Amino acid sequence: MRFAVYQASRIGGRHYNQDRVAYAYSDKSLLLVLADGMGGHLHGEIAAQITIHTFMQAFAQAAQPRVPEPEAFLAEIVRRSHDAIIRYAQSRHLGGNPGTTCVAALVQDDKVCWAHAGDSRFYLLRDSGMAAVTHDHSVVQQWADWGIIGRDDMKTHPDRNRITNCLGGVENMFYVETSPAVPLQQGDVLLLCSDGLWGPLEEEDLVAGFSGAPLSVALEQLIDKALILGGARADNTSAVAARWGDGETEQAAAEPVCSVLELR
Repeated sequence: MRFAVYQASRIGGRHYNQDRVAYAYSDKSLLLVLADGMGGHLHGEIAAQITIHTFMQAFAQAAQPRVPEPEAFLAEIVRRSHDAIIRYAQSRHLGGNPGTTCVAALVQDDKVCWAHAGDSRFYLLRDSGMAAVTHDHSVVQQWADWGIIGRDDMKTHPDRNRITNCLGGVENMFYVETSPAVPLQQGDVLLLCSDGLWGPLEEEDLVAGFSGAPLSVALEQLIDKALILGGARADNTSAVAARWGDGETEQAAAEPVCSVLELR
């Protein structure tokens, strides 16, 4: 497979970075995953770390070199991560479950599918436009869908950070949303990011940011812009991005390779 990949995370104006991000690949598959630990929940960074570890372990076992049934794999591992978070909390008598969002994308056979829970997003950027984006599991997204508020109000509403679904959340409210596989085209950019990135920026910023710039430069510049706009109260800001196509470097791996971003 030919692709470029880059991941980054900044703490922003917070005391702790509760975001976690990683990617993994084999000769035939590429996995991108991001988890945003919820600051309002006990040990959100632990929930995010459990999620990343569960995905990396599962991919290393399944990608030999293809992952059987990619869409089912993503849904299963999100659910497995949710269950692992609950077991962790119960075994340590935390008195509550850590929570995290999760978004993951899997590329295989020149197609990409994705799954998510919460408001961390997947974007498919194509030909200087937006080809696909996940649908947030949040209060303001629901209200916008119902016509209670306008879409322009979503970024400034006081309840914009309230999500309706997460890993480690209430069992009968937890669910995984998946997408059917979408064929990839040369030059497509896959972007997974926390709300620290997409929140301050417009979709036009994301599209323009990846138009022509090297992947690492584009992502670092977008994070810089998000942090400046966020000011002193900027959220943890994290993303992993991949550019797909024949113009990128051939990535060969006799065995699955896993790369979890080391936070500084």
